[in-house]
Amino acid sequence: MYKILKKSMLFFMLLILPLTSYSQKDVTQFLGISVDGSKSEMIQKLKAKGYTISPYNRDVLVGEFNGTDVHIYIVTNNNKVCRIMVADANSIGEADIRIRFNTLLQQFNNNKKYISPPESSMLKYNIPENEDISYELSVKSKRYEALFFQKKTDYDSLEIERNNLLKKETLNDADKERLTVILQKMTDDSNFKKLVWFTISENYGKYSISIYYDNEYNRANGDGL
Repeated sequence: MYKILKKSMLFFMLLILPLTSYSQKDVTQFLGISVDGSKSEMIQKLKAKGYTISPYNRDVLVGEFNGTDVHIYIVTNNNKVCRIMVADANSIGEADIRIRFNTLLQQFNNNKKYISPPESSMLKYNIPENEDISYELSVKSKRYEALFFQKKTDYDSLEIERNNLLKKETLNDADKERLTVILQKMTDDSNFKKLVWFTISENYGKYSISIYYDNEYNRANGDGL
């Protein structure tokens, strides 16, 4: 009887292990909500945050985000949420969109939850005062977009440990081994799965910004081809 029970428990553990591993993935967050699960679940979680269903489209939520009126769109792949798109509800002129884009860029750059790209994000993405946005979009097909990565939950603690090791005058073998492990974890591909980016859109001479919170684990990867 004990052997049968033991085998049954082992079989059960093997069944739930993939589900447990999946649920523990460190995925992109939007307002503290994991960009994951079903669309209906996400809608309910966003409604709990105060957003309401649009009277024109039941798949869209409306409300305020970061001081701006927005429409929130939920994108799924294989019935799993893979993207939250937060789009400005109202369009504005060229001078205002430059200010809005650069302000948003600075907010992300100063937010400790995010990793900036290797190049200085302010220098790389900032729109100069004298730049003709309309001309750049229509004639040069320039894309105004900036990307950041949300830190993994253990990133800050790894960074502190790395810095403490690097402050030592000499490293013993255990220190060197640990430093190698830390650097591998900090440069692992999983650090770039929590992508958040934003871009400018133009419509009849007016401009708006959309912010995308992507869960790269749930994105289409060609499995169904």
